[in-house]
Amino acid sequence: MSDSLSLSPPLERDGRTTLRTDSLFSGWRICYLIWGLISLIIAWLGPLPRLAHEAFFAHMTMHMLVVAVAAPMLGLAIAGSRFDPVMKWPRIFSPIPASVAELIIVWAWHAPQPHHLARMHTWGLFAEQGSFLLAGIIVWLSAFGGPLPRSRSRSGAGVIGLLLTSMHMTLLGALLALAPRSVYDHHQGFGSMTALQDQHLGGAIMLVVGGIAYLWGGVALTVGLVQDRKQDEAVE
Repeated sequence: MSDSLSLSPPLERDGRTTLRTDSLFSGWRICYLIWGLISLIIAWLGPLPRLAHEAFFAHMTMHMLVVAVAAPMLGLAIAGSRFDPVMKWPRIFSPIPASVAELIIVWAWHAPQPHHLARMHTWGLFAEQGSFLLAGIIVWLSAFGGPLPRSRSRSGAGVIGLLLTSMHMTLLGALLALAPRSVYDHHQGFGSMTALQDQHLGGAIMLVVGGIAYLWGGVALTVGLVQDRKQDEAVE
């Protein structure tokens, strides 16, 4: 994959490229780290946490900043570095199980009662947002991290894991955006919006932002795999 298409420092070519090094790609890592931290500052230290007590779309905006912006950026900053846990425990950080775990966490927190705890109680919000961030980082580390050159089996599993995450976020967003009634009975709406309109807006935010972010990662890995195949054919 060319540098312009890569979400992280250039992907491996099954033995045909040199390993990533911290010194060579420190600039990329710093950029990813800065953008990830900025996203968390906006999500957690700005007006969104206070607004989220009343507005569902604000709560969903926080969610997307954490899982679709901060988690990818922080995951890519760590992937392939000396701090990458996939280097030591590649079997634990497997892309597909990580994606399934993230699916369970996200859908569980969007059930009415857990969602109410996160909306109305500070400790609930901390637990929700922390689990979102941790699960998201693990998904991206599992897909892009580990020793290089990475095997094609890990890259392929990374594609499946990221696309699965994209699909479940798109599905949950669509369910919220198209629901004929409000899923959360405790929610009364925000401003001039009814509870259902607020829910539709939040669902649309998740559908677009969450779906695209993880689809982007899956496509990037897919492009790398296709280019690997073409290079193998050229060598043959």
